[in-house]
Amino acid sequence: MGKGTTSYRIKDENGLYFLTCATVEWIDVFTKPRYKNIFTDSVNYCIENKGLTVFGWVLMTNHFHMIAKAQEGYKLSGILRDMKKHITKQILSMLKEESDSRKEWILKEMRAAGERNSKEQKYQLWRNDNHPIQLLKSKTIEQKLNYIHANPVKEGIVSKPEDYIYCSAQDYIGLEGRINIELSMI
Repeated sequence: MGKGTTSYRIKDENGLYFLTCATVEWIDVFTKPRYKNIFTDSVNYCIENKGLTVFGWVLMTNHFHMIAKAQEGYKLSGILRDMKKHITKQILSMLKEESDSRKEWILKEMRAAGERNSKEQKYQLWRNDNHPIQLLKSKTIEQKLNYIHANPVKEGIVSKPEDYIYCSAQDYIGLEGRINIELSMI
């Protein structure tokens, strides 16, 4: 394996996966609602137009976790690639147009990561992997969903999972969350 690669791969493009996608250098990009909304809007677009089905998710400041699969006729790896590319473009556009005290630092980090990338990108927001783990057992699915929902509690952001609005915990207690998820994974 080459530098920066992992043994984690999406092998079954329509399988159910637990995904972890992190920003390069763990840049805390998703600290403001405007950036978080780019993420939720992009995921919802992929659900409505690209064959993505999401069962659980959480967006933290520098990464997200998701339980998802692609519908028949679609490829999960392609959906994720397109989604992350779109989020990157939108974040870049917003950073360049609006004032943000961290703007120069974030752009510098993204530019440095882009220069190191073999794909010769000018800016890179996301690490190259999605750390996919295929979910085959209901016990593992439940464990990963609980892990997702506990993330903001563990980080001290909220005391109860359902209090964090950038997470599917609200959906699982009967409220309408920010991403159009499916509650049944079977």
